[in-house]
Amino acid sequence: MTTGGTMSRRAVVIGGSVAGMLAAAALSRSVDEVTVLERDELRDGPQPRRRIPQARHAHVLLPSGRDAVQELLPGVDVRERLLASGAHEQSLTDILGFGPQGWFRRWPPVVDELLLTLCSRDLLEWTVREAVLGSTSVTVRRGEVVSLRGTAGRVTGVGVLADGTEEDLPADLVVDASGRGSRVEHWLESLGVTDIPTDEVDSGLVYASRVFRVPPGAENFPLTQVEAEPDHSRPGRSGNLVPIEGGRWLVSLAGTRGGEPTADPEEFTRFALGLRHPLIGQLISGAEPLGEVSLSRSTRNRRRDFDKAAMPEGLVVLGDAVATYNPVYGQGMSVAALGALALSRRLQQADVTAPGFAREVQRAAAKSVSAAYTLSTSQDQWFPEVIGKAPTLVDRLLSRYMGRMAHVATTSYPVSAAMCSVITLQADASRLVHPKLLLATLRGPVMEPLSGPPLTPEESGFLDALGPVPV
Repeated sequence: MTTGGTMSRRAVVIGGSVAGMLAAAALSRSVDEVTVLERDELRDGPQPRRRIPQARHAHVLLPSGRDAVQELLPGVDVRERLLASGAHEQSLTDILGFGPQGWFRRWPPVVDELLLTLCSRDLLEWTVREAVLGSTSVTVRRGEVVSLRGTAGRVTGVGVLADGTEEDLPADLVVDASGRGSRVEHWLESLGVTDIPTDEVDSGLVYASRVFRVPPGAENFPLTQVEAEPDHSRPGRSGNLVPIEGGRWLVSLAGTRGGEPTADPEEFTRFALGLRHPLIGQLISGAEPLGEVSLSRSTRNRRRDFDKAAMPEGLVVLGDAVATYNPVYGQGMSVAALGALALSRRLQQADVTAPGFAREVQRAAAKSVSAAYTLSTSQDQWFPEVIGKAPTLVDRLLSRYMGRMAHVATTSYPVSAAMCSVITLQADASRLVHPKLLLATLRGPVMEPLSGPPLTPEESGFLDALGPVPV
């Protein structure tokens, strides 16, 4: 189509979740018409959506994701909007964390670079959507994409089913951000594009989550984590207690194959008390539950390397449609934001119809996908009965090194901060083999390990007031 003698560009984004809305925001500054296609009704306010069951579980926005959102929406302070709605911020170095090597010390926040954003997935998604629709010309249309239009060489649009009628919607660029349920491989196969390289590591993890009202006196309790200990001999069990908006705790418990939690409300607290440390169970033992237990088995790590496939021009795949991760690590939304940022930066250099545009975006987005996937699978591959490739000799050597470094990190702020910067996708993993960190790791811990959780007097007083909790 033409406007005033010049070609007008049109983009279609499949999916109105975080990945889709941020991709639409990126496109809106360079493309004349951006349409987001979403199957669900997008209601006003932070409401749960039927096709995103994982939203009921704990989420965090990493600082890398927060910064990407801000760059994608330069005229809107999404961070302030979230905080005004009750979201929390906390430094990763100041959480109550019990790792395989023991309790991490809590270090006062030094810089904003390690601040996590803590809130419900529903609040984050709604805030991002409102920011995008209120500051750009992006439009949302309800409909289900059923096919890609075009050839193996170039995608030219999508087939959309709405109100029982299928129609063609042409586009110069299609972005699939439809999440873990994406049918993009099936759509590509119908165009003659096959053999997408795929990797999968499945520890059989089951995730159970429940929301609680924060008890009086515990309003300032931080994010609390009890990690699993990767071990071939027994299942891994873990838990997260995340302060979210509305004076609530969102508690998520997880267990790998053979050690799974259930949806039984009575079992929920018992499971938490039976973790490697009972702290989370103690905290929720007297808290008021605000709903039933939500259970999820969609937790496998699965990556599709579209950047290595013979993909058609005119198609980019982002977010969970590319890769899904064990949700324990809280990476998905931040990887989605970084993928949209890769699209935005490429748009500053080239038009969406330029040869190789989609491939360059896919390659750039793959960097954060690869980092998150490696972090997630490097732990999951050690649990019993895991489905996926067996650990190699290199994996075993790296695991020993990282285990020793994590042990040192329980007593050293510089080592802890370096590991945190990699975990939050702000620094490349190569940072962990910097000569200074290598030397610190070889030297070992600089302090005696903690014998228990590093609680403040206020936190200790709250737990003491609870009294003994039967296991």
